[in-house]
This record gives sequence, C-alpha cells and structure tokens, in this order.
Amino acid sequence: MPVLPKIAAYASELTDIRRDFHENPEIGFEEVRTSGIVAELLRKWGVDEVHTGIGKTGVVGIVKGKREGSRSVGLRADMDALPMDELTNLPYASKNPGAFHGCGHDSHTTMLLGAARYLAETRDFAGRVVLIFQPAEEGLGGARAMLEEGLFEKFPCDEIYGMHNNPLAPPETFGVKPGAAMAGATFFDITINGVGSHGAMPHHARDPIVIATALVQNLQTVISRNVPATEPAVLSVTQVHSGSAYNVVPDKAVISGTIRYFSDEVRDLIHDRVGKLCAGLAQSYEVEIVPDLRPIFDVLMNDADLAEAYREAAGDIVGLEKATVTEELVTGSEDFADMLKVVPGAYCTLGHKGDVPVHNPGFLLDDDMLPVGASIMARIAEKRLSF
Repeated sequence: MPVLPKIAAYASELTDIRRDFHENPEIGFEEVRTSGIVAELLRKWGVDEVHTGIGKTGVVGIVKGKREGSRSVGLRADMDALPMDELTNLPYASKNPGAFHGCGHDSHTTMLLGAARYLAETRDFAGRVVLIFQPAEEGLGGARAMLEEGLFEKFPCDEIYGMHNNPLAPPETFGVKPGAAMAGATFFDITINGVGSHGAMPHHARDPIVIATALVQNLQTVISRNVPATEPAVLSVTQVHSGSAYNVVPDKAVISGTIRYFSDEVRDLIHDRVGKLCAGLAQSYEVEIVPDLRPIFDVLMNDADLAEAYREAAGDIVGLEKATVTEELVTGSEDFADMLKVVPGAYCTLGHKGDVPVHNPGFLLDDDMLPVGASIMARIAEKRLSF
C-alpha cells in the first residue's frame, strides 16, 4: 500500500501548512499561533473534541471510531522551534529572528494534522485516537508539563506513537529500535567560587580558571575510567565562563555541559562521580565548588512488541524492505521518553531527502515526506484499533 489516497489528495495543502509553520516559528511554551492553527484545523476537519492549554500551549484532539471499542491509541507530535537563526534563504524562511524550525518539528505537527484529517474523515477503527500536539520539546520540559496537568488521566491511552524526521537516512525509510533507543540527558552548571586578585599578583588569588581547567580534565575521566566500557555514555563540557579584564584574576568561573546515558544506573554513577570530583578539587584548592546537575530527558524506551507493530504499519506504506528494525543507539535525546514511561509505545524515524543535519542553520526539510509520515501515523492507529 502506498501513501493513503485520501492523504495524497491533500498533500499540497500539507505542504502549505508546513511552510506556514516554518515561516512563523515559535520557541517552547510560546507556540500560541501554532497551537491556535492546530486547534482551528482540528475543529474544521470534524475532530470530536479539541482541548487547548494543556501544558501551557499544548493541544489534544479526540477522534472516535465508527465502531464501538474501549481502547485508545495516542499519536504525538512536537510543535516548538529552536532558538537559533535560519540561514537557508528559502522563500518561506523564518520571519522571527532567533527562532527556526531547524529540527523539523514543523513537519511533525503537519504530519499529525494530516493523519488527524484522514482519521476524522474515515473513522475506520474501533475506539478512539488521541492526538497530542506537545509544546517545548527542546529541553524545556513540554512533555512533563502536559503530564503534570494530567494528560493521561484526562485522555487515557493504551499505547502511544511518535515520529521524527531524519535527513541522514534515505527517503521514505522507516527505522525503529526496540528497548533503549535514545539517550537520557543531564544538563549541568558547575560554579567555582575562588578568590580574585590583580593579574600580576596571582599568589593572592585562588584562581578559578586554573581550577576550572583542572576540573574539565578530570571530568573527562568519568566516562573512560568509571563507566563500564560496555555501557555507552557521553560527558561534554560545552561552555566555560569567567573573567572580564586582562589584568584581573576573577573570583568565579562556571563550566557547563551535558551528560548522555542509556540507563538510570549509569546516570546515577556519573552524577556521583561528578559530585565527588567537585568536592575533592574544592578541598584541594580551598575553594567552594557548587555542582548543579539537572536530568532533563529520560532514556527513551520503545516497547519491543509495539515497535514491531509500528514497523509493520509503516511497511504497509513504504514497503517492509524500507521499514527496518535498527540496533543503533542515538545519543541525542527526546522528551517523548517521559510519555513512554507512563504509557507503552514506540518512537521512529522517517528518512527524507537532504544532507544537512538537524540543529544546523542550513537545515532543509523535504515536503515529500509529509504524506508518507501522515499515512504511517494514520495506519498504526487503524491497525492497533482494528480489534
């Protein structure tokens, strides 16, 4: 089965919707225009219930099947843009400085809208489909905000599915990994409170820059010397801030970065070692070192049986030869993991034309993927609610 004919018939409308979102990006928890358009289109297309303001700017729609059934399947898309400038020169490039759909969330929203329209028109399933349009995926806790407001208590789901575009995979290829698939992530800021002095008299100081450089080097040993070699993990220092003049030894330095891991046990081990290194260096240099470690993303865990069901549904659209199970771990993170901790489900990738990776100012999305992704999402709902 190729792209669902009904969805193929309005593929050009999906392109127009996606490009409008692209031209008018909104960062996390500011998706007022985007969520307003989503809600308006859901109502226009006859979705049974449309709920707004879930997790600040989230939207939830309910489509009921034409057959009685007690089960519910959730379909989720994220709506937020990245806080970065776009350098594509597209005719529909971002009009909002400092905001750019450089991760493809405009396509995710559009594909779920395409699936919603199809499901509302056909209703060839038993039970109901819960359409979840989530804000603030890019490290701001949008999934947790929806969950804290009772997402699954208000709109129960038996299982849930999400999708991400992938410009580095061949077009129309579907990939899903059972079990741990994407890394959990901690963001950290470590503040070193030293003693400042004249730059020409550093013996009066407890130089936080020297201590910061020592700490950065020590942090690099956590993965190589504390985490088992069979457990993939990453620790990257990505920022160092200190000083304001050529002739002043500052009194404070801050180093920041991210930690990635695929189990809570490894996360706890790394957190413990970072804390002990900070305490040890603080004692050695007679300063105060304050670590602030914030787990932002959980490890994304795909249910093995539902991942296979997702693959089979995708195979109906792109062919089973293009719908594959992968064993590749992704060290990037995704807050759909928070939803998967509450409701079983699966998260996949869908390839499209392009060779510029996401989160790059020159990232380009191929609109040909929109009807494909919409069809896969509609198909998994139909298949899982066919019994």
